[in-house]
Amino acid sequence: MSAARPPEGAHTVAEGEGTPVHAARPPEGAHTAAAGEGTPVRAARPPEGAHTVAEGEGTPVRAARPPEGAHTVAAGEGAPVRAAPGVALVTGASAGIGKQICADLLAQGYEVLALARRKAGIDHPRLHSIEVDLSDASATAQAVRECVERFAPTTIVHNAGAIRAAPLSDVKLDDLDALVDLHLGCAIALVQGALPAMRAQRFGRVVLMSSRTVLGLATRTSYSATKAGMLGLARTWALELAADGITVNVVAPGPIRTDMFYDLVQAGSDKERALAASVPVKRLGEVADVARAVRFFTEPGSGFVTGQVLYVCGGTSIASLVL
Repeated sequence: MSAARPPEGAHTVAEGEGTPVHAARPPEGAHTAAAGEGTPVRAARPPEGAHTVAEGEGTPVRAARPPEGAHTVAAGEGAPVRAAPGVALVTGASAGIGKQICADLLAQGYEVLALARRKAGIDHPRLHSIEVDLSDASATAQAVRECVERFAPTTIVHNAGAIRAAPLSDVKLDDLDALVDLHLGCAIALVQGALPAMRAQRFGRVVLMSSRTVLGLATRTSYSATKAGMLGLARTWALELAADGITVNVVAPGPIRTDMFYDLVQAGSDKERALAASVPVKRLGEVADVARAVRFFTEPGSGFVTGQVLYVCGGTSIASLVL
């Protein structure tokens, strides 16, 4: 069916890649906000002294003026409204997805603890870089104690990871043990450390960074096994912690353009182009795609979502992927 021609001066926004839809011209003085890369969304001018938050696409909700230095978010009918943001801890924060998550949380007003082997490389007064090898259980435990004593984080994003690719015939149990410590042991240590503060505030957000690889990919025995273990952790913890106001969810990225990706695939190569063409949406993912998913799970208003896995993979979780 053909769509009616928009009024003169109207603008369009992308509903899907290559699918324009018409949006009426906003009233004079209205402003727009980006909901995605290059996708303007009309936002009505809020009443003086109040701000709005999105409850659904295009549905503004009026929120009373928050106390100085904080904002409020509608948590849902009958649910308490919580001032945000607080303190967030992000692992693997020095590059790629982790660094983007840090930048996104800072933009929302969080105090951010960035744990990685190197500094995050973000100059911001609310960013605290903590250099630690998270595959070292004792070093991790010490870093967690310091973070909890100084900051009492109530948002945890465990993004640190390593691959250790090998065909089954060459898999080393030492590699498997190392990834168990990094992907699973570290997650347990982080959440155990933060749990008292979360329970005291009756609020917590935990996001574990898994991978589309849990659905199968050659040469990923140790990686896929430990990343799949994160799904079990999240579903178990979601049940145990729900009554305390703590949610636990998983983001599982597909092929994302990061340093780790380019360690395996040469930039600009035929292999990279072929891989992008094999993704149903016909492109590789960007770190901002993953950060948006993390933002959804960490928002105070997402308290009714727990124990879930969100694949940010361009459709490869329902198709095939060959590296």
